[in-house]
Amino acid sequence: MKNEISIGLLGLGTVGSGVATIIQQHQQDLHHKLGAQVSIKKVLVRDTKKDRLSSLDPSVFTTDIDEILNDSSLDIIVEVMGGVDGAKTAIEKALKAGKQVVTANKDIMAEFGHELLKLADAEKCDLFYEASVAGGVPIIRTLEDGLASDRISSLMGIVNGTTNFIMTKMKNENMTYEDALAEATALGYAEADPSADVDGLDAARKMVILSSLAFSTEVHLDDVLVRGMKEIRDGDLELANKFGYTMKMVGSSTKDEDGIEVSVEPIFLANSHPLASVNNEFNAVYIYGDAVGETMLYGPGAGSLPTATSVVSDIIAACRNLQLGVNGKRAHAAQHERVIKPEAKRFAKYCHRLLVNDEVGVLSKMTSIYSKHGASIQSVIQSPAGDQGKAELVLLTHQISRQQHLDVLKEVEGTASVISHYRIEGEETA
Repeated sequence: MKNEISIGLLGLGTVGSGVATIIQQHQQDLHHKLGAQVSIKKVLVRDTKKDRLSSLDPSVFTTDIDEILNDSSLDIIVEVMGGVDGAKTAIEKALKAGKQVVTANKDIMAEFGHELLKLADAEKCDLFYEASVAGGVPIIRTLEDGLASDRISSLMGIVNGTTNFIMTKMKNENMTYEDALAEATALGYAEADPSADVDGLDAARKMVILSSLAFSTEVHLDDVLVRGMKEIRDGDLELANKFGYTMKMVGSSTKDEDGIEVSVEPIFLANSHPLASVNNEFNAVYIYGDAVGETMLYGPGAGSLPTATSVVSDIIAACRNLQLGVNGKRAHAAQHERVIKPEAKRFAKYCHRLLVNDEVGVLSKMTSIYSKHGASIQSVIQSPAGDQGKAELVLLTHQISRQQHLDVLKEVEGTASVISHYRIEGEETA
């Protein structure tokens, strides 16, 4: 049993500062839980002379990452510096040096997680990554431990606080996308370049991590269908509300006998669905397990202390394993072969908005296209459009395959303008 566990902290930004704060302020609690003092011995920073809010002794600061990675006295390396190439190299070096690693880096875990977890297994080290998804929501540990006895068949999540904040403002306060994004930026929820968030890539990376873990399969970023917020058109949120739905940017993944499907896109979510009431910057993940049934985790998806809470929980797990001498005993190898569903095996309900010529027979012509592709229509609404001589058709389908959906839209585009289209997720399709 160690009397002191030493940490090397790579990065002292928003999350790193939160980690330092929690470790310093919770020393008595940590000692009670672990029977040892937990100390940050070295910290990688860009500028050792910069004024910082952290109460860490400046003598622990260094700009030389090798000074930390080559220090044999350090037990745990905590990577919160961000980026990909440098951070990935640092994690690899730390693991090869026999150190336990905690990271909050979703980019690395989505693209290289399978490779790094295999390296951790080979080196008999721990690699924890709770903070890589949903900030302060303990979803990774829930899937790994709390639901380890169950077989997960599907999960859905609002896993990007920026887009959820924007859509909440657009729906509840009738803000434009531009004004909602500006407010999100002013409050620190959106980056100066928000493209990774609003284009869905950030959420896609998180869904890769969750799906790989939930289904014990190597899911890759290229396997994810991604549609961003920029595809939302004027009137779409009002249309969703008219039919009893709420529009949300949702990450979704399912696994059945036909394989796995993973997507991130704006969808129509039934108002009765638990995720429909998740607003502003909050995240939530809704899970369906064969044994447990339905369960949902909810909480802050970002921020210094919420995210740092997840990082420190991983540090505690690594410390406990050190005290017990059982580091590197977790099995990370995928259990199942990677089989991604073809479009013909992905089923959902869809809403299609079409701008058509306002003339006799146009509705019959449109519905005949759906019939030709075996796409059953649940309801149709026709209303005048703003353009002279044009009308808007809104068609809600019954469950059809994504291939049918694409085939219908391809043929319809030759005869009418497609304004927008969304997958519909109701209680009966969740």
